[in-house]
Amino acid sequence: MKQIIVKDTDLSQAALEGMDEFLQVFIDAIREAVGGEPTAETMQELNADQMTLLCWDTLHQEVMDGGFIQLIHNGYGPFIFKNPFAKALNKMWHMRDLSKMLYEVHTLWLENREALEADCTDEEFMALFEQYPQFDDYDDMFIENEERWTDQIAHYVDENIEKFATIA
Repeated sequence: MKQIIVKDTDLSQAALEGMDEFLQVFIDAIREAVGGEPTAETMQELNADQMTLLCWDTLHQEVMDGGFIQLIHNGYGPFIFKNPFAKALNKMWHMRDLSKMLYEVHTLWLENREALEADCTDEEFMALFEQYPQFDDYDDMFIENEERWTDQIAHYVDENIEKFATIA
């Protein structure tokens, strides 16, 4: 396993700034340890909690920026839906509602994967949002629950810091 090190001063400052900043300290440290984006090789160097946090970060960034269609179109479908991410959220992190939603979106991904992952122009990409309105409710659900879910994740990380990093 890769050793992830977080400076106590960085963590203390981030904790004062809020839950997003607190989580970002861990996310940045994990990403730095794996050289940016995790690969099949570097994912093996992380534990399940570290990997789950990186999946959350990717999910969060993509869905908040452009919804599930963007996440899928940008090639993150396998990273989110083929990993045991939703299972970890439910079983280890006790986030059943987010996990349930991801299983539902996983089904939509499987049904529409080919069209959503295809190369296309910006105009064709924007048209995907009209062609696949079944993702709208999930985008809305994510946005409506994002703050609560981020808070739950921050609390989980705070209560299990040793699973995410060594504090130096």
